[in-house]
Amino acid sequence: MNKLIAAIALSLSFSLMLVAPAYAAVFKIATIAPEGSEWMNQHRAAADQIKARTEGRVAFKFYGGGVMGNDKKVLRKIRIGQLQGAAFSTSGLIERYPDILLYGLPFVFRSQAEVDYVRGRFDSRLKDGLRDAGFETFGFATGGFATFMSGQPIEAHDDLKGKKIWVPEGDNSAFVALQSMNLSPVVLPLSDVLTGLQTGLLDVIVTPPQAALLLQWYTKVDYINPLPVAYTLGILAVDTKVFGRLSAEDQAVVSEVMTETYDALEQINRRDNIAAREALLGNGLKEVEASADDIPYWYSVAEKTNAEMWERNAVDKGMLAEMMATLEEFRATGDASESIAQSAD
Repeated sequence: MNKLIAAIALSLSFSLMLVAPAYAAVFKIATIAPEGSEWMNQHRAAADQIKARTEGRVAFKFYGGGVMGNDKKVLRKIRIGQLQGAAFSTSGLIERYPDILLYGLPFVFRSQAEVDYVRGRFDSRLKDGLRDAGFETFGFATGGFATFMSGQPIEAHDDLKGKKIWVPEGDNSAFVALQSMNLSPVVLPLSDVLTGLQTGLLDVIVTPPQAALLLQWYTKVDYINPLPVAYTLGILAVDTKVFGRLSAEDQAVVSEVMTETYDALEQINRRDNIAAREALLGNGLKEVEASADDIPYWYSVAEKTNAEMWERNAVDKGMLAEMMATLEEFRATGDASESIAQSAD
C-alpha cells in the first residue's frame, strides 16, 4: 500500500511539473518612479508581455516610489541578490561605471539636435561599457534637459552665490563644477530632495520639468531658468549574471520587449517634458532667461572641470574628447539651429 501511495504521489508531482509553469527568473527591480506614473505603467506592461511570451518563465516585479532606498542601497542589494536590477538615472550608476556620466556632464549639450547626433554614435559604446561593468541594459530613455529651478530668480552665476544647490548623490562632476564657481553644492539622493526643499536645506535644484512635476518638487520653487544645464537619462540595468542564466530564447524576448519599451519611453518623455514645462508655468512658476553675457562663463568653467574630472575618473580616457569632437563636427554643419529656449523643451 505504501509503495502504491508513493508511486501515485510521484506521478502527480511529475504531472504538476509538466503543467505548472516555473519561473526561471524573477527580476526584482527598484525605481524612484511613483506608482501610476507613465514610467511605471510602461514597465508593468512590458513585464506582462514578457511573462506571457515566456510562458511564465520570466517575471519582473517593480518596487516604485524609492521604497528600496537610495542608489547606493539599491546597488548593494543587487550585489547581494536581494534585487536583480533597477531603473537608474546616470548618476546612480557612476559607482559601477563612471563613463555613464558622459551625456550628463554640465553644459555639454545646447540642443536636442546635438544630443540626437551624439547618441547615434555613442549609445552602443555606453551599453557595452555597462555590460562589462556587470549590467545588461536595453536602451536609454531621455529624462530631458535639467534646468535651474529656485525660490529666487537665477539669471547669472552671481545669483547662485550663497544658495544651497542640489547635486545628485554620486555626481562628482557637478559637485566639482559648482565648487570651482565658488558655489555651495549640497549632495542628496533623489528621494530626499523634496524634504530638502521643504526644510530649507536646498534653495536651488537642477532638474527636468517632468521630474519636478512627477516628484512634486515644483511645489517648493517659484522660478525656472530654461538654460540647459545637463542632459538626463533613465536606464533599466539588470544584473548580467542573472540575465545570463535565462535561455537564449528568453533573453531574446526580454531584450526585444524592453528595447521597444525604451524606444517608446524616449518619445513619451520628450512629449511629456514639453507638457510638464507648460504645466509648471500654468501652476504659477515664472520663467527667467539666463543673461546672454553670462552664458560663456558657464560653458568655459564646465569645459575645464569636465575635462579634469574625466581624466581623473573615466574608464575610457579618450571618449570625452571624441564626443566633443563629434559635437564640433555637428555644429560646423550648421544643423545645430535650435535655440537654448527650444532645447530646454
